[in-house]
Amino acid sequence: MSALAAMLPDGRRLHLNHGPIDLIVEADAGHRAAAYAAAAHRFATVLDELVAELPVLRQPVTPGALTGPVARRMEAACLPHRPVFITPMAAVAGAVADEIVAAMATVSGLAKAYVNNGGDIALHLTGGESFTALMPGGRVTLAASDPARGIATSGWRGRSHSLGIADAVTVIAANAAAADAAATLIANAVDLPGHLAIARRPACELQPDSDLGDRLVTIGVGPLTAQETADALASGFATAQAMLARGLIGAAHLTLNGQTRALTPEPAHA
Repeated sequence: MSALAAMLPDGRRLHLNHGPIDLIVEADAGHRAAAYAAAAHRFATVLDELVAELPVLRQPVTPGALTGPVARRMEAACLPHRPVFITPMAAVAGAVADEIVAAMATVSGLAKAYVNNGGDIALHLTGGESFTALMPGGRVTLAASDPARGIATSGWRGRSHSLGIADAVTVIAANAAAADAAATLIANAVDLPGHLAIARRPACELQPDSDLGDRLVTIGVGPLTAQETADALASGFATAQAMLARGLIGAAHLTLNGQTRALTPEPAHA
């Protein structure tokens, strides 16, 4: 089946779909037609490019192992996190969103655009433009003056398997691929290893070709005490703090069992 592109009933947004990739795209009204043509043209071959390198994409990230533009975005987002186990697939949704928004940004004069890939969002903002998203951590607003252009959310209840127990971890980063990879690892770190209330199964039993192999992924979380919840969040929060200190993320919001932890940069001091 070939890639599909169709306007949504609201007449403003474009829907792009090809196999497992499902995108919602929007651009400012003045440049919408050209931006959507650029997005659809670039999207047409993205899935085939990824499938061609899928065996390598499912292996632990290695410098210079990938050749396609989207695959290289995935690699670049994951490399800074080594030696922690991570494969380029941890950034696939964000990297696809980044690639399509980059294609749209080639349209002269485009002021604002976004690509939403199942909640992982890539942004193009110029001038006085801003973007507000409703995420699990609440409303997130990014302005053109902000360095971040990506938002991503991960957790054990999401569409991808998680090694941790976070209900949701939302991350803001320089681009969607970087946010995607970071959210995955922070969500993995929100955990209580060996806790009897947490049900896990090998990823390969749920998805034979999973990049996680026989690693145990979360399939259920039973009752936890308030202290256990806080302890799990603290573990993930420490991982997020380390990423923030290295400049890998701009902010993070972690949730589990109604408890939340928010991480934002410390204000600059004169």
